[in-house]
Amino acid sequence: MNLHEYQAKELLEQYGVRIPMGITATNVDEAVAAFEKLQAETGTKFCVVKAQIHAGGRGKGGGVKVAKNMDELKEHAGNIIGMMLKTPQTPGGLEGAGKLVSTVLITEDSYLPEFDQCKEYYLSILMDRSTGKNVFIYSAEGGMDIEKVAEETPDLVFKEYIDPALGMQGFQARKIAFNLGMTGKAFKETSKFVMKLYKCFLGIDASLIEINPMMKNGHDEIIAVDSKISIDDNALYRHPSIAEMRDEKEEDPTEVEAKSFGLNYVNLDGNVGCMVNGAGLAMATMDIMKLSGGSPANFLDVGGTADAERVENAFKIILRDPEVKAILINIFGGIVRCDRVAQGVVDAYKNMGNINVPIIVRLQGTNADIAKTIIDESGLEVKSAILLQEAADKVKEVLGV
Repeated sequence: MNLHEYQAKELLEQYGVRIPMGITATNVDEAVAAFEKLQAETGTKFCVVKAQIHAGGRGKGGGVKVAKNMDELKEHAGNIIGMMLKTPQTPGGLEGAGKLVSTVLITEDSYLPEFDQCKEYYLSILMDRSTGKNVFIYSAEGGMDIEKVAEETPDLVFKEYIDPALGMQGFQARKIAFNLGMTGKAFKETSKFVMKLYKCFLGIDASLIEINPMMKNGHDEIIAVDSKISIDDNALYRHPSIAEMRDEKEEDPTEVEAKSFGLNYVNLDGNVGCMVNGAGLAMATMDIMKLSGGSPANFLDVGGTADAERVENAFKIILRDPEVKAILINIFGGIVRCDRVAQGVVDAYKNMGNINVPIIVRLQGTNADIAKTIIDESGLEVKSAILLQEAADKVKEVLGV
């Protein structure tokens, strides 16, 4: 689950990470009130208006503006609130529709008045599944062009692996500070910042914390100027207050609907709809489909209860994608009986009555022979298969590839 910047900063602050003061606003009047409060409590002369959407590159898309007075604040807030912000990370990229900005964060400008003494850095933590360890990825070349830095000068990007059994060690935090070129007070501040960040990462069950930029100001203080946090969905039951931060407006509406039906669905850009039970089998199905010339249009795990209602809901979700030219159903009947799944497919097909793409069904496991008979004798335009390769070949056949 992704969080907005202002939500991420709230969590960071709970763990002692220094952040600039900020207040959210959904209209110009609220933005004015927020700026006035910032001026009264921090003495800041300027503020930054930041669009709150789940995407990076907001500054390049015009979603982050510095306001040097109240007139500029009103202008920027009025322009950003309600805009369809396009960034390289919004759906369709810079050529797509963009995302609607309904909220902005009015935050104090951390760079002034010591602008020439400020420096930006990049710092993130995530799980490296290949090593089974958490890893800090960091660079002294932080800011908007960090992707370019990683691509053109990878030697400027460092990694520090943390053994989960040992935890974050003090020498590792000091090593990060050293590699970032910190000295004196800034060295100590960075070491503390890193330790607090890792404590937050573990405490909230995050899958990613990204600080870009992390800034050293003119007083050698280390500040999380911007932040991105993703939470492990499987751990949300332990954090009800964080679960309440979910903003479904920022998520794919089809994926949200699928979740309400108890379906694990991820939209892809292929032409073959997949309906499978079990994540591992779903991945194998997509692999063999690619090898056979098709391309998966989605990842869809119906789980262990593939009854008629769930199958019908899955059909509806898949068929909503106009690019789908065929549907492959691949079910392994361990706990679930294949004959019940087959009957569910037939019932769903009859209930919907408007399925106009070929359907290939491969059922293996408990009562698979009965299931095949049900499919073959249904009188419907459904092709059955026994082997996974056979199912993939049938997909290839109906696609004409």
